[in-house]
Amino acid sequence: MRIDILTLFPEMFTGFLDGSLLGAARASGLLDIRIVNIRDFAEGVHRQVDDRPFGGGPGMLLMPGPVVDCVESVQTSAPAGHLVMLTPGGRRLDQSVVEELSRQGRIVLLCGRYEGFDERVSETLQPDEISIGDYVLSGGEVAAMVIIDAVARLVPGVLGDEESARQDSFSGGERLVEGPQYTRPREFRGLHVPDVLLSGDHARIAKWRHQQAVEKTQRRNQVNHSQRSIP
Repeated sequence: MRIDILTLFPEMFTGFLDGSLLGAARASGLLDIRIVNIRDFAEGVHRQVDDRPFGGGPGMLLMPGPVVDCVESVQTSAPAGHLVMLTPGGRRLDQSVVEELSRQGRIVLLCGRYEGFDERVSETLQPDEISIGDYVLSGGEVAAMVIIDAVARLVPGVLGDEESARQDSFSGGERLVEGPQYTRPREFRGLHVPDVLLSGDHARIAKWRHQQAVEKTQRRNQVNHSQRSIP
């Protein structure tokens, strides 16, 4: 799978892409991740990429010219790929969206900065606008990292155990949070591993884990509902 990252701050991705799971996946050729600096497509001595908004207002906006030129240049290499704009106004990222993205042969991630993009960027490029949550970040780079990490786990061969991805929280038809997990020692500060996990009865263990996941998901949903209900 190929992923292109379009950003004003390429250096933010260095450690993230070289370490652990992603580093190994890149080294083995399972992931082809490339970084492009949007500023390289700006004109003038100062390579200006942002300017004040018409009509007034705080901050600066990314100008359409450098951004559109950057995207169009990257997409000239076939296939053009699935263009994703990271923006607070986009559709909410969840596991179903991650699975959808993982089926793409190529993803192009467009990272915003400052007060966001000139609206004509979206009107011209018609990207898939995605948000990782209802909060504000300094730019789209962290959001891009979230998408890369989540999608990479679903690329065949990236995880050592393919079953791990299938058992992750929010995977599968029910979209359940993963239930509690235990490892050695059997007892820690008076807390014991549930007997069912030591029984060797795999059908019983599977049933217990599913029930725990259902209950944990219900508790999580109740907490989220209560938080949304607070005036």
